[in-house]
Amino acid sequence: MAEPQRIVIVGAGLAGATAAAAARAEGYEGELLLLGAEQHRPYELPSLSKAILLAERDEPDWVHEENFYVRNGIDLRRGVEAVRVELGARVVTDSHGGEHRFDRLLLATGSRPRTLPVPGADLEGIRTLRTLDDSLELRAGIEAARHVVIVGAGWIGCEAAAAARTLGAEVTVVDVRPLPLLDVLGEEIASVFHTMHTEHGVQWRLGTGVAAFTGQGQVSGVRLTDGTEVQADLVLSAVGAAPRIELARSAGLEMADDGGVTVDAGLRTAAPGVFAAGDIASHFHPRYGRRIRVEHWANAKGQGERAGKNLVGEPQPYEATPYFFTDQYDLGCEYRGLADPHSDELVVRGDLDARDFTAFWLRNGRVEAAMNVNQWDDGDALQAMVDRRVSVTAEELRTADLAELAQR
Repeated sequence: MAEPQRIVIVGAGLAGATAAAAARAEGYEGELLLLGAEQHRPYELPSLSKAILLAERDEPDWVHEENFYVRNGIDLRRGVEAVRVELGARVVTDSHGGEHRFDRLLLATGSRPRTLPVPGADLEGIRTLRTLDDSLELRAGIEAARHVVIVGAGWIGCEAAAAARTLGAEVTVVDVRPLPLLDVLGEEIASVFHTMHTEHGVQWRLGTGVAAFTGQGQVSGVRLTDGTEVQADLVLSAVGAAPRIELARSAGLEMADDGGVTVDAGLRTAAPGVFAAGDIASHFHPRYGRRIRVEHWANAKGQGERAGKNLVGEPQPYEATPYFFTDQYDLGCEYRGLADPHSDELVVRGDLDARDFTAFWLRNGRVEAAMNVNQWDDGDALQAMVDRRVSVTAEELRTADLAELAQR
């Protein structure tokens, strides 16, 4: 594949910025344009719901230091959004009217928070969390509020609940499911998080949804579908994220059933020279033999690096297993793999009540996923076991040396 003369990357988040750096690291010397809708230079998202929301710091983890882009000949355009892609003409048009020709194109447009289509959704004091500015504004709102309601008990909702309680607010979490994180972790492990938050004073309204937000101009309450109302000075809507696929769809790229842009193992769309990475990529994963779309930090970073290399060289598959981490109060954990907690066999090594354990999910006797909670010595072994889908018994996982099991 001939080296391109001009690469355009749409989306200056972690995936896009990492791709730009990877292309340069591969020796690419042509023009390289990175378009980003935000005024900030590219940054990573995990601290937004962790250290920044906890008021431990005011800046995120920047993907690169300030002068990296100039020094490496990357034309970073801040506050410039791509509004149209013409695949035939191979041109990207931006929100300022600029037109940018490309030989290769990477779409890394990320996600936006989903919102609840209920009465009162436009009241002041109802917030979402996706950007650095969102995090700083949400923190200020929590510090000024007494009653904080968080709608959604996924990872963002749970991390925000921990931060709000740590900052001294009264917190109520609302979710239609009977336990937080149930769809990801299953009942037994989800109960660990439920108990932990309860011990820290979080109030739960589970198994019910939001019927409306109430208030005159400013939110003052959340009316639930069970007919009750919860007082609220501030509401965080944390009901998931939607991939930003409008640009790709309007360009005529193929969409997948999971809502993402269809790409092959090497992150290529069906359009020649056009790639997609990060939250929007419905990626055919060689390890699983099917499409998956992952919205976590490690996926954006890993796919960004692979896409950057594939933009300028012979495309290679992206094969990393999914990974994410969370910090809530005194609990820290890492999750590797991709399990179905409702059908895979759960095996626990350690003490659930003490929140000091490793959980494994087995399918047909093989390790599909592993999550270490407040245990940090076996990360390499867990990664190897998940990557290789090691064949083990439940008893071996509970008692045997994990490093030895990982060598099978």
